[in-house]
Amino acid sequence: MERKVLWAPWRAEYVGGKKEPGCIFCPPPGALPDEERLILYRDEKVLVLMNKFPYNTGHLLVSPARHVPDLTDLSRQELADLMEMAQHCLRILREVLKPDGFNVGFNLGRVAGAGYPDHLHLQIVPRWEGDANFMAVLADIRVIPEHLVATYRKLYPYFERLRGAG
Repeated sequence: MERKVLWAPWRAEYVGGKKEPGCIFCPPPGALPDEERLILYRDEKVLVLMNKFPYNTGHLLVSPARHVPDLTDLSRQELADLMEMAQHCLRILREVLKPDGFNVGFNLGRVAGAGYPDHLHLQIVPRWEGDANFMAVLADIRVIPEHLVATYRKLYPYFERLRGAG
């Protein structure tokens, strides 16, 4: 039987465990361009960035600006700001990527799958009918059909409008 190979060299950084120093949700201003860090939106309340190792095209991470580990650590206003931004994200993703549904949730603590357990973040994963194909089931491989930067450039103007409306 002939062995087939799926090349995904961009996954080496994830598999190798290389992480950016510090917290990805607390980036120092001006260290890297927002596009390089995949930051779509930030203000004094919230941050929205694309997941560098997505489950699906358009996988977003939404975090409060304040560095807190748990949902129970948020003030009422921070919680409201986070949920309001989640609503904006869902509207933008629906308009731009036209998914059939979403998975939305928090991973609280490392054992729950939080890659950054010290900074709470909400995951928004667009889903399409049939997107869980044999690759994920048999080989624990995800096929992302669009390059991260291409998706970033599609989404960015919509988040830019949010900045202007604020």
